[in-house]
Amino acid sequence: MTEGTAEQGYNEARGQRRGSARAVGTAGVSRQDFYAYMVEHKYIYAPTGDLWPAGSVNARLPSVLLEDDNGNPIFDSDGTQVKIPASRWLDRYRPVEQMTWIPGELMLVRDRLVVDGGWIDRKRVTVFNRYRPPLIVPGNAAEAQMWLDHIDKVYPDDVEHIIRWLAHRRQRPHEKINHALVLGGSQGVGKDTLLEGPRHAVGAWNFKEVGPQQLMGRFNGFLKSVILRVNEARDLGEVNRYSFYDHLKAYTATPPETLLCDEKNTKEYPIFNRCGVTITTNHKADGIYLPADDRRHYVAWTDLTKASFVDSYWDRIWKWYGNGGDRHVTAYLDEFDLSKFDAKAPPPQTAAFWDIVDANRAPEEGELQDVIEALGDPDALTIATILTKSTGSLDDWLRDRKNRRAIPHRLERCRYAPVRNGNADDGLWKVAKIGGSGEKTSSRQVIYAKATLSPRDRLAAAEALVRRAV
Repeated sequence: MTEGTAEQGYNEARGQRRGSARAVGTAGVSRQDFYAYMVEHKYIYAPTGDLWPAGSVNARLPSVLLEDDNGNPIFDSDGTQVKIPASRWLDRYRPVEQMTWIPGELMLVRDRLVVDGGWIDRKRVTVFNRYRPPLIVPGNAAEAQMWLDHIDKVYPDDVEHIIRWLAHRRQRPHEKINHALVLGGSQGVGKDTLLEGPRHAVGAWNFKEVGPQQLMGRFNGFLKSVILRVNEARDLGEVNRYSFYDHLKAYTATPPETLLCDEKNTKEYPIFNRCGVTITTNHKADGIYLPADDRRHYVAWTDLTKASFVDSYWDRIWKWYGNGGDRHVTAYLDEFDLSKFDAKAPPPQTAAFWDIVDANRAPEEGELQDVIEALGDPDALTIATILTKSTGSLDDWLRDRKNRRAIPHRLERCRYAPVRNGNADDGLWKVAKIGGSGEKTSSRQVIYAKATLSPRDRLAAAEALVRRAV
């Protein structure tokens, strides 16, 4: 078998032609299963995308008898045909310069490299694509009614958007959907059940599940997913909820076009940002944080409880899945009309969305806004400035050191952002003040300026505040 036909065979076996769903054959392990990943000098086992060390490859595969360019055996001085380890043969005849993960491309992407967030053309190079397409054979869309009835029972006001979002993940995994799907409600109302059919539709290996703590960690191999489910997101602590929201921004929308995938025992490598994020939560008041101007989350909520379902309900729907229901869901998602669905547009803001926004409004937020208005709505201010007007519970809250990390978030909600002093290593500003005895002192402080101003105008407002204080 020539190299060209070997590559073609694997592209077909892995269903790399868009829309294909062919099964992978079982043919043991051969040299044709491997590619030499030159970045780390390891070897990609193509059926799974795993990296093997040279020792494992050579232990599993026999040495290779060398031939010249004309196919003639090469002999050494004693007349024995020359052999080389399988790993060395792969280095020479099946190298790849990079690996990535991107739906919609062949397993081997020829004559291109991933550089600085996108593709560049370069002849005689190869990128190995670790994306594996789903292999499920679609069933009959007309028989998906049990799944549709379940969505309608749990989220009657959100059926159309939920199905559109999931159909997009099945039909267009190569296209980023720029908002997360939040599925909320009490425990035991079937959020997992709703996602079971779509999980198989996109390929179980393309459906990843993580908890909030894992999502915030260093290793992020879960980003190689068509659907990324964040399980049971709930209160992580006052500041952590903001951090969680900020951390998700890069995953819920593009840009960035690519992300660095960091997996244990593997050098970071670029993958394309195609994951669709869905968040499940049992908590509305103390779950995820959403600001009023958020455009990255569609929130569906149900008031049903576990008691809303008879025991036989779950037996029936899961038996239906086991008897081909997942295939029928796949067929329904394949046939769903997405012509009017804009994956890049902000999603509708539902009543449940505003419930979460309002639940996140702290009492001191309104009081802080009142103080800012009393100060004349200045272009720039400091915490010390606010303390000159604050009273009562707000004053106590601002002076409590344990709240220091939360104050910037409260000011952000009031449309003020920190301005860094580029002339100071710590980024702080020296702001003068007059003490009770008339003595002038100065202290390093953070200056906040109106977020509606341009970066240049924010800097000018900060500098003007410093000059006024002198």
